[in-house]
Amino acid sequence: MQLFDVPLEDIDLSSPEFWLRPRDYRESAFAKLRNNDPFRHFEEMELAIAPKGEGYIALTRHDDIWHVSRNPQLFCSGKGTNIIDLSQELNEFFGSMINMDDPKHFRLRSIVSKGFTPREISRIEEYVKVKARTIIDRVLDEFAEQEFDFVDNIAAKFPLQIICEMMGIPAEDERQIFNWTNTILGAGDPDFGGTIEALMEAAVGMFSYAQALGEARLAKPTDDLTSVMMHAVVDGERLTSQEFGSFFILLVVAGNETTRNAITHGMLALTQNPDQRKTWFDNFETHGKTAVEEIVRWATPVIHFRRTATQDTEINGFKVKADQKVVLFYNSGNRDERVFNEPFRFDVTRAPQPTQIGFGAGGPHFCLGANLARREIAVMFDEIRRRTPNLQITGEPAYLQSSFINGIKRVNCRLD
Repeated sequence: MQLFDVPLEDIDLSSPEFWLRPRDYRESAFAKLRNNDPFRHFEEMELAIAPKGEGYIALTRHDDIWHVSRNPQLFCSGKGTNIIDLSQELNEFFGSMINMDDPKHFRLRSIVSKGFTPREISRIEEYVKVKARTIIDRVLDEFAEQEFDFVDNIAAKFPLQIICEMMGIPAEDERQIFNWTNTILGAGDPDFGGTIEALMEAAVGMFSYAQALGEARLAKPTDDLTSVMMHAVVDGERLTSQEFGSFFILLVVAGNETTRNAITHGMLALTQNPDQRKTWFDNFETHGKTAVEEIVRWATPVIHFRRTATQDTEINGFKVKADQKVVLFYNSGNRDERVFNEPFRFDVTRAPQPTQIGFGAGGPHFCLGANLARREIAVMFDEIRRRTPNLQITGEPAYLQSSFINGIKRVNCRLD
């Protein structure tokens, strides 16, 4: 990618227009911020659903993002992880435990983490492989001689079906779950409703569905993750159906949307970098771990989260006042020239240290499903390597219109 000079005064990370600019412009703007103004303050947008806040400091360097993530006592999540200020009730409704601090966060994470133990992940290992095989079987049968949408037919189906299987969601409900997740994370994109009203309708629909599912499993447990979580007890407490409903939104949206975008961006990168494809596919196990980490770094599916300073403090010498918002731009941290050698080069052999921050930068809010996502990415590309080694992206991606999710809505491919 060829970067160019973008004047600082032209950069407005709060403007929807910024996120519609070409990707080389956006990468150039973040490079300018990293190198010239790594603590720049931005005004917030006027929005009908929330009062205009006092603005935020954009953190664009890897080390600063890492520092804030690892110091939750100085930078809290309980006031919201989106830039805008919502009520505590709405924060927890949409974000569940990502919008909580300890001890509330610790209690909820302790309960739901019982569904993500190594034992639980290993329990579904074979199902993950079977599902990848089934998906590739289908595209081989249906699209042997024609182009098709990689997102809808491979990248989106795979993690969605796995999450639905884990949670005990019937196959006939998968499409509804898929549509709800698209609407919730695509609120700014006209393809997915594009309005706050559509977002709220989808969130309430998913919440109600989850509450009913949780209450059914509490009354009559089965062999699924919903039953494990509804019956888990920590310090004498269980999840309420309301808590499960909010966590369900977080889990299904995060477990579906982020992994599907990592797989799609990964397929695009492997098509654009055939040397890296050959390096990995010729020695798949040798480069498996580094390739998956590089795909997550390259994709950085979640662009940012916010924290709020709990007291007057500093970030690498920069003074931050109590109650000031800081926004962690993971996409920029994963391109930080101070940390990654040739950050704009896709390299499946890139050393695992320093650590990419596509799953968050450590601390108590590190992605609970990171290991599941890693396995899904590795399994799907292993299936592609063995069954469709010449699969190619053929068209220009249609990117999600979002400042929050680095999404690809659709992109054509062929089996070649």
